[in-house]
Amino acid sequence: MASVFKALPAELVLKGIFASALAIALLIAFIVFRRWYRGRYFQRLNRSTLQIRAQWPGIVSGSVPPQDWRANPFTSAIVESILLDSIEVAGPQELPQLLHCLRASGLLDERIYQARNFKGWNRRVALVALGRTRAPEAVPALAEALNDVASDPDTRMAAIRGLGRSALPEAAVPLIEGLLSGELAGFPDFPIKNALANCCRASAKLLVSYLPSSSGPARELLARVLGELASAELGDELLVLATDPLPEVRASAARALAHTDADLAFPTLSVLANDPEWFVRLRAVVAVGFLTDKRKIRVLLRAVCDLNRHVRQRAATVLAKMEPDLQEILAKIVATEDRYALQAFISELDRSGRFEAVVKALESQSDRRFAAPILLHSLERGKASLELAGQAAASPKVSS
Repeated sequence: MASVFKALPAELVLKGIFASALAIALLIAFIVFRRWYRGRYFQRLNRSTLQIRAQWPGIVSGSVPPQDWRANPFTSAIVESILLDSIEVAGPQELPQLLHCLRASGLLDERIYQARNFKGWNRRVALVALGRTRAPEAVPALAEALNDVASDPDTRMAAIRGLGRSALPEAAVPLIEGLLSGELAGFPDFPIKNALANCCRASAKLLVSYLPSSSGPARELLARVLGELASAELGDELLVLATDPLPEVRASAARALAHTDADLAFPTLSVLANDPEWFVRLRAVVAVGFLTDKRKIRVLLRAVCDLNRHVRQRAATVLAKMEPDLQEILAKIVATEDRYALQAFISELDRSGRFEAVVKALESQSDRRFAAPILLHSLERGKASLELAGQAAASPKVSS
């Protein structure tokens, strides 16, 4: 290294040292200036926010004219942020006044203009903010961005998010039409499902009207959303979906039937509990568990002997919660001579702390030779796990 410096002229070495020192000094100056500028910015933000909060009732009611704060982009952005946050948590009584303030101040029109004319990241921000307004006037601009196939996928995804944030039934129409036409093919299902669920939460019948003209993945997605939002008034429509050739639609119908009348839902759920697809049977068992019909014990006893482990375990979970009938249920499970069914039921009793029912069953002489070894083995496993847990808690931690 010393030989290299000897080979270079002294003037060139000094220039290099000076350039390095200058670059370091400029970097330090930039960091210091940036910290000072951000400190000033946050101080100004705090002062402006406090002033706006002090005048907030007048801003919302209109006694403080919008001209007093709209002329300054800084204060205008603060007011818009507070307005959007208030709109998202506002109830039916507060929402009209907040929307009137948004319209009278011109903030809503400005966001609509940005959503239609801006490009890239600025347009995506405007689309999401436009959805947060929950204003019906925002839906056409969001629908235009959704149907703009020339724009990038991120912009169209922002339009999907904006339509979902609006929570308006009319905002679901462009989403459903995009699904049926195939224009939303390639987009992930989860954000579309969430957007439809937010928009159709108060009007699930809108989904029912589009289901007859749907097919394939679009029909499955609409059925999944309907399964989350179904109510008692959709009973007849759900019975039709329970006979659909698509297994995912039948599973969604089973999930939705849990929220309808028990007399109407039980016959269909008992049939779906024997469906060829295991996940349809699982949804049917879960739905049967929500019903208050005593006939569900028969369906659950058949499901606890299912070939699929998930169906057996879920049926056992529901049966283990039926406290008054535990002894009768245990006797019937023992009578099936299905060891997997009995083990699933015992494991749920172990997990829920209902060993007293198991002990009472051991006192019975009927089928004792079959039931006792399995029950005692389960009790021994539970006791061993408790002992291991106690030893682990009592042992001192090894210091690193």
